[in-house]
Amino acid sequence: MLQDLHSHTYYSFCGADRPESVVEAAISSGLSLIGICDHQYGIMYGSGSFFGLPADMDIQPDFDRPLRRYFDHINLIREKYSDRITVLRGVELCTLTGHGRHPLPDGVDVSYFDYALMETLDHPDSSCANGDLFTFAERCGCKLGVAHTDLFRFIRSRGEDPYTYFVKMRERGIFWEMNISHDSIHRYREHPYMLEFFSNEEQQDIVRRSGVEISIGFDGHRVVEYPGDRVVEYCRRAEALGLRFAFET
Repeated sequence: MLQDLHSHTYYSFCGADRPESVVEAAISSGLSLIGICDHQYGIMYGSGSFFGLPADMDIQPDFDRPLRRYFDHINLIREKYSDRITVLRGVELCTLTGHGRHPLPDGVDVSYFDYALMETLDHPDSSCANGDLFTFAERCGCKLGVAHTDLFRFIRSRGEDPYTYFVKMRERGIFWEMNISHDSIHRYREHPYMLEFFSNEEQQDIVRRSGVEISIGFDGHRVVEYPGDRVVEYCRRAEALGLRFAFET
């Protein structure tokens, strides 16, 4: 399945392009599925100046309406291109506080999105209930993917068995993103966990046997640097390994 479930637009402070431009780049690359998943703080805060305020300031903005407006916009894009590609309405959720980061506030509803990507589960400062992925997934209420995370290292740090953990993820519909970014925004650095997975037959076998879903995501921020051939290459590699894709029909 040719997919990319990790794309940013101008809704993210770090993104530059209109959603239409991102979708058209995916179509030009031959993809059948593109997921738009802007950072929740970019959507909710709307401006960099407001976002830059200290996270501990007693400010109670209305986060629900910006998220709904964003969803409605991406839904219009989905309808516009429905005869050429499937567009999913996603959101990337921050779990860190400080250094300009603002995690998803309690009580903010994201259950109506097609999926959410949760970043930095394995970070020691994550707000994800002491690394409790499954409680976080229940709180989200929509399909959840784990991004930017070396899950094998994370699982073993918790003293748990990787196969058993991945089975639990499969049972709860949680997928693992293979982040294949390689562009100037990320300083052409590649994620070690992704490189390790595609070269480690033992890890591949555990994921395959568990039945957990994976996704391919470029984490794109600039259409001008979007390497569709790289996305297609890794989708083909995952297919050849017999892995299950998120949203595969």
